[in-house]
Amino acid sequence: MTPEQGARPTEIAVVLVRDGAVVDRYQSLMNADAWIPPQIQALTGISNAMVRAAPRVERVMAEAADFVGNLPLVAHNAAFDRKFWDAELSALGRSRAGDFVCSLMLARRLFPDAPNHKLGTLVRTLGLPATGRYHRALADAEATAYLFLRIAEELRQRYRLARVEHELLMRIQQTARSGLARCIARHVARAG
Repeated sequence: MTPEQGARPTEIAVVLVRDGAVVDRYQSLMNADAWIPPQIQALTGISNAMVRAAPRVERVMAEAADFVGNLPLVAHNAAFDRKFWDAELSALGRSRAGDFVCSLMLARRLFPDAPNHKLGTLVRTLGLPATGRYHRALADAEATAYLFLRIAEELRQRYRLARVEHELLMRIQQTARSGLARCIARHVARAG
């Protein structure tokens, strides 16, 4: 399921987080003239009829990109979402402003004892708010936002950080779990 194989998105949601709280949301189904296989319909609850009645993908992606603006992006398993985001923006002659932070990679480093690092498992394990049906865009985006907030809080408390910046998160996700403390110490020394 990649854009390179002709896959297209059917739904998008963006949750804005500011100063430790969810402050706004954007969500829409989108019609990209893509057929949804039965197993994906069963997983998401999104039918071909729902997508046919939705606004065109070009309009939805332009609205979502405008909603995000130049803000940093966070996604759970960001490599998957990034491919679709980039492909659809490219079709519009646009590109994203910044890199994606991956909450899956961050969670693996900060919560290694979780039974697994699937979004639903992390929500249950960390006692985060339930947000609705998984594999629907808004529920997953909200769950990721709450996970992101929990990750930031964990970093602040564990490493006594005043702020958790996007640059630090980018470094952490590229660092082995065993090097986490050194990575953060180097970042703090540079910011010094």
